[in-house]
Amino acid sequence: MGDPADWLLTRAERGNPLTRIDALHGDRAWSEGNLVRPLIHGATYFRALHDAFEATGPGDLVMFTDWQGDADERLTSEPGSEVVEVLSRADQRGVAVYGLVWRSHLDQTGFFATENRHLGEQLEKRGAKVLLDMRVRAGGSHHQKFVVVRHRDDPTRDVAFVGGIDLAHNRRDDAAHHGDPQAQRLTDEYGAHPPWHDVQAEIRGPAVHDVETVFRERWEDPTPLTHAPWRRAADAMRGLAGSPAPLPEQWPPPPPAGSHTVQLLRTYPDLRHGRDYPFARGGERSVARGYAKAVARAERLVYVEDQYFWGRDVARVFEERLRAQPGLRLVVVIPLVPDLDGVNRVPQLLGRERSLARLEAVAPGRVAAYGIENRAGVPVYVHAKVCVIDDTWAGIGSDNFSRRSWTHDSELSAVVLDEGYARDLRLTLAAEHLDRLEEAGEHGLEAAMDDCLDPVGMFEVYAAVADDLEAWHAGGQRGERPPGRLRRLPMPQLTARQRAWAALPLDLVHDPDGRPKALREADRY
Repeated sequence: MGDPADWLLTRAERGNPLTRIDALHGDRAWSEGNLVRPLIHGATYFRALHDAFEATGPGDLVMFTDWQGDADERLTSEPGSEVVEVLSRADQRGVAVYGLVWRSHLDQTGFFATENRHLGEQLEKRGAKVLLDMRVRAGGSHHQKFVVVRHRDDPTRDVAFVGGIDLAHNRRDDAAHHGDPQAQRLTDEYGAHPPWHDVQAEIRGPAVHDVETVFRERWEDPTPLTHAPWRRAADAMRGLAGSPAPLPEQWPPPPPAGSHTVQLLRTYPDLRHGRDYPFARGGERSVARGYAKAVARAERLVYVEDQYFWGRDVARVFEERLRAQPGLRLVVVIPLVPDLDGVNRVPQLLGRERSLARLEAVAPGRVAAYGIENRAGVPVYVHAKVCVIDDTWAGIGSDNFSRRSWTHDSELSAVVLDEGYARDLRLTLAAEHLDRLEEAGEHGLEAAMDDCLDPVGMFEVYAAVADDLEAWHAGGQRGERPPGRLRRLPMPQLTARQRAWAALPLDLVHDPDGRPKALREADRY
């Protein structure tokens, strides 16, 4: 694996000298001695989160961020495991609970301002400190989804969770992909209980301190939570905090817990007009920079699971390396069907076309895009944000492969540099999509996935399994369904007229650019 600096960003390469996130790392921008465990699916994560919350006591500390939050979402199947109930019980035990919840755009625009506000209101009434945070670029959001749990008397139990899973409806699904019992409808193709594929990382060790620092920088931002006077008045009437309460002093990092090297990558936009983040003047784009540096070292396989994978910016990160490295392959797993319908779907399809068509033209036969379905044939909504490069560099976060996530919204990703971790993450995800989880549980991951141990072999296995399933569907689903859940992603069939009109909403609404003007003009991050 060599020097971590060959793969990871240095402090200078992060491009943000004002952040405290690397203050304890010397010349490095990462921490060592961590133990990271991928939590695949919301049901797995929510159970671990529930247990971590319930294990807190007097003097302990909980910090969380949320893009979408539902107070009544259950973390397990049992009554009393609702988000608001579990956090309220922690507060009653003497735990200090702090939350940053994105205020959200209006419900009428398809978002969830009411639900997010209710989560904040209910927790505030029960003693927690929660801010509805709209300190974002116009049209943007706080998209980070992470939790920090620290124990005053036993730092060996400290834990952080980083990834793409919100404390919200639809997320508590498992490998069977029957959907969350507390469902929120997507488009008709996903049915009444949309199947949902997602991933979170559980982190123990010194990197927990780094995740906590991300929270503290945002919490302590002196910028008003909202500039709208009617919102400030409404918040006051509802008893919501209008400014952040002081945080307790930050404790030292927890002791080493394993052998994993962890780097946190972030996105913050350039807010402009004198409203910039004091911890990221002009923004931070270490997510984009981190991907670009790691992909530039790829030789065999880049494996991506993502919600979007959009645009020319994304394609540029891969195409130079695909040209330079003829043995490199790229696998992308994204939703079979976008989460918007009607005319709103066309800009999303254009975003896919801009990246995938371009890359397939650059490296024909070496780029493959798939969606997944459950055993009943219902599309699974891929919300995961995972990237594994050459079984060495593996990231799990809130950021999608899109210009919005790389420049415009706040994001957080945890990268692990460890060959065993990266390989096992790739193989475990593949085992699910190939219907081999039961075999892996019985005989071990390596035995169940022996034909996928070599990354090129997995590229070929994915193709063969998808072809078999496609043929079964095309043949009227006669006979036994072949194993596997992979469906080849059809290339969007857009007319020239659709491309022309969809470009504006894609570039301004769906996939905007949050870089400072000088970087936009230079086309750099």
